[in-house]
Amino acid sequence: MSLQSVHAFHVHQKVTLMVNRYEIFVDDNGQPGQLVGFAEQKRLKIKERITIYTDSSKSAVLFEFNARNAIDLGSAYDVTDANGRTIGVFRKDFAKSLLRSTWHLEQPGWGTTTGAERNKFLAGFRRLWGWIPVVGDAPFPMRYHFDFATENGASVFSVDKKTWLRDHYLVSIQDPGVDRRLVVAQAVALDALQSR
Repeated sequence: MSLQSVHAFHVHQKVTLMVNRYEIFVDDNGQPGQLVGFAEQKRLKIKERITIYTDSSKSAVLFEFNARNAIDLGSAYDVTDANGRTIGVFRKDFAKSLLRSTWHLEQPGWGTTTGAERNKFLAGFRRLWGWIPVVGDAPFPMRYHFDFATENGASVFSVDKKTWLRDHYLVSIQDPGVDRRLVVAQAVALDALQSR
């Protein structure tokens, strides 16, 4: 199966004591199908680097993304293949994200895509959540969604949180030209890096 031919993925996060685990599945009629990616994010790292493997054995690298700078709220993340070749770049737009999380995604020879939270009200409420005493320490219980589009407004892909408490996402791809590895990297980053 060619990853580039896939039009939808499921991304599931599993929280453990020391790491966050991510499993990426191909969509199979609305349900998670074949596992095509596996990653572990170690907590409290100063400079983020996440490697996505082809499966849970971690014997083969599919791709990885690395922060260019340590502890930089607007840092770019380079996405590279198993041989270190550039797939693309994504970064959080820090200024716009103060009110509504916004990300920019670039793929060589393809252009820039911008993604933002779909619901402005929910975006504002999510920011307030962290400030509520005691409650703000709990995971945000609402579902949130991101839409990514080109500069002329053409839809590229969307990331929809499908569950209330667990972090399960459906990634739907509308643009056949976007590299699926770049899309999956951005989808994992929306969960792994959202609070930064």
